[in-house]
Amino acid sequence: MFIGVNSSHFLPRHQPISPTFVPSSSSSIIVYNKIPVRLSQRLHLLSLLRSGQFLDMDTSAGPSLFPLHRCKTLHLVRHAQGIHNVDGDKNYKAYMSPEYFDAQITPLGWQQVDNLRKHVHESGLVKRIDLVIASPLLRTLQTAVGVFGGEGYTDRMDVVPLMVANAGNSGRAAISSLNCPPIVAVELCREHLGVHPCDKRRNISDYQFLFPAVDFSLIESDEDTWWKADIRETKEELAARGLKFLNWLWTREEKEIAIVTHSGFLFHTLSTFGNDCHPLVKKEICKHFANCELRSMVIVDRNMIGFDPSTTNYPGRIPSGLDLPSDVVDAKDEERT
Repeated sequence: MFIGVNSSHFLPRHQPISPTFVPSSSSSIIVYNKIPVRLSQRLHLLSLLRSGQFLDMDTSAGPSLFPLHRCKTLHLVRHAQGIHNVDGDKNYKAYMSPEYFDAQITPLGWQQVDNLRKHVHESGLVKRIDLVIASPLLRTLQTAVGVFGGEGYTDRMDVVPLMVANAGNSGRAAISSLNCPPIVAVELCREHLGVHPCDKRRNISDYQFLFPAVDFSLIESDEDTWWKADIRETKEELAARGLKFLNWLWTREEKEIAIVTHSGFLFHTLSTFGNDCHPLVKKEICKHFANCELRSMVIVDRNMIGFDPSTTNYPGRIPSGLDLPSDVVDAKDEERT
């Protein structure tokens, strides 16, 4: 990476500033010119430049502006308490137990689902959500349909339920698919893969029986070909999968999306963000999720991955043309410079 810097003049913090930005391949470095300071300050900053520490200084913190149509609102949800969490939170080795294969949520977990459902309805959030994405495991599917599904199920031939009665030994009544956002299962947002039986999914055909109105069409294989009994996905691989998932979101036209997923997936994915923010904001982004916790965040398309046009922008003057006389003056100024 090549950085152009005028090393003859640097600015101490207490003086007024007039920054110029020097773009590089991965960042923008603020360079301050034509303001004399003491020689000791210059030498100190030059030593930081030579050591590389100056490049690590965060100069981009502060308010940022982005076009609205290049943003999506994500409502991130960790699944409710699963049967594996009860023992696993006490002893991590419990996650190795085969009895927790594709763990379902506990009775306490269903209470957490009911509490979150009440919140999303009272806040009006459920009416704003265009799409719900769920990891294809039993506990995330149960959480997704329990929180975002329709009100009381009616046994109508023309309405397929989101969840059949007692799915996953839940003891719960069937959940309706009426008047709720579509729910889609996506493999990319699964939990940390491998070794732990609780993170191995069952066949998609089994889920389709339990959750008839959930869309499983994006999952290619009926059997779980991702989970390996003897190979644990690395944290780096998990984070890369999370970024791939977020990039995939830009191929969707929906602007407000709820994602029901897992603690490890959320933590390692979100930990790659927030390095250009205040440390407290970074902490707010990356901290671990509690069971059935919901956090709303905005994701910004900096690289023009998405192609959706704005639905709110308006071109102004029609027909187009120069707004005389100010545009003429501005054009002449640009020519002169």
